[in-house]
Amino acid sequence: MVKHNNVVPNAHFHKDWQNRVKVTLDQPARKLRRRLKRKAKAEAIAPKPVAGLLRPAVRCPTQRYNKKVRAGRGFTFEELKEAGINAKVARTIGIAVDHRRRNKSVESLQVNVERLKEYKARLVVFPRKNGKIKKGDSSVEETKAATQFTGALLPIEQKKPSVTTMEITEDMKKHSAVRQLKMALAAQYIEGKRRWAKDEEEE
Repeated sequence: MVKHNNVVPNAHFHKDWQNRVKVTLDQPARKLRRRLKRKAKAEAIAPKPVAGLLRPAVRCPTQRYNKKVRAGRGFTFEELKEAGINAKVARTIGIAVDHRRRNKSVESLQVNVERLKEYKARLVVFPRKNGKIKKGDSSVEETKAATQFTGALLPIEQKKPSVTTMEITEDMKKHSAVRQLKMALAAQYIEGKRRWAKDEEEE
């Protein structure tokens, strides 16, 4: 019999928690599987770059994140036109194209055009059929010397904000920002009262 004002015994001893424990003992083997998959994928898409398609540099949306630059979905038709690349050809030479995005500023347009030009300068285009070199294809020497590019494809770098310093003068020390603000508020208040008084006089 239970005595005093205690908790009624209600121990849970039949939960079988051992059957639901998740362990990661396969982590080393999973690491090996991931590496072999990456290797197989790289061999399958060779001689294309391992990183995949070239992406544009775009600003993140909203005021909170627009200071950051990230990789976008694809280049606009305007950017490709400025760089002298046909939109249909761009998809065949490893450049992502986005028909929805629009260029809102000249700066973003110029950044991505430079990105395309840099990629085009480094690009080695293999002929579709062996021995039949067409217009736009690279020479035989270039194709022989070419190797599959590993690593990030023209990585996007975040610009660090520059800090400028200056000496604090005596005029700056004497100046009071609070006083200047109060004077401005007072001038605005007085100007409003004067305008109201003038309007009443005219009426």
